[in-house]
Amino acid sequence: MLSWAKDLDRLLRGEATQLDALKRGTVDVSAFGLVVLILLLGVFYGACMGVYALLLDDGPRYMQLLATSLKVPMLFLLTLAVTFPSLYVFNALVGSRLTMGSSLRLLISALAVMLAVLASLGPIVAFFSLSTTSYPFMKLLNVAIFAISGFLGLGFLLQTLHRLTLAQEPAVPAIPLPTEPEIQSEEMSDTLATDSPKVATFIRSQSGALDRLDDRAVGRPVKSIFRIWIIVFGLVGAQMAWIMRPFIGDPRAKEFVWFRDRGESNFFQAVWHAIQSLTGSW
Repeated sequence: MLSWAKDLDRLLRGEATQLDALKRGTVDVSAFGLVVLILLLGVFYGACMGVYALLLDDGPRYMQLLATSLKVPMLFLLTLAVTFPSLYVFNALVGSRLTMGSSLRLLISALAVMLAVLASLGPIVAFFSLSTTSYPFMKLLNVAIFAISGFLGLGFLLQTLHRLTLAQEPAVPAIPLPTEPEIQSEEMSDTLATDSPKVATFIRSQSGALDRLDDRAVGRPVKSIFRIWIIVFGLVGAQMAWIMRPFIGDPRAKEFVWFRDRGESNFFQAVWHAIQSLTGSW
């Protein structure tokens, strides 16, 4: 378990996605260990969401807490199962040499980053659950936190794909790093341009998980294709959450249900209705 936590920490710090670590064309982490951490982090955030149901005057409080704790990790794993084939195909279309196993490990790593961000924001959700009774506000708060976590996780995914491309390029002769006196000298200051191999090597060794390693941005076709995939991932995740609802626990519900009927609404209509209800109460 400790080694799995270290793998996640290496992902968050960017150590597992440095160019030297990606030379083999994959992210060197335990996929099974990250899946276990995804389950645990999801259960933790689900418990934080379920705090709101515990404070209801009446209704299925404890069952809702249990259901939410189980549903959050399953939401991410089911979204992973639905969207992974499209990621592999999109990745192949842009000329990537990643194998199916490497692509799966990369997507699991991105989900682990998402869940780490999500779990870190769980205490905030629990705090607002204790300090407000507004059901629309709690729904919108959780939607915003899921969106932030997804944005950072998918940003990690795109940057890691870019780094994998750089790591598989032909090697260039190594150039020693400049010493501190050389960097401070006037002559060196004229030569330390952004495209200098010395500076690029120095920057790469200090980069974080979301930093771009050089001036070469992701190619426009690659970026366009993965923007499409990110939209697909977001839509699938949103609809999956709608199918698996309830998560928070409607204060008007008197009986516990694992899943509600699909009804005539959808995720986006529910968010819009929550915004209307919240702004109408101001």
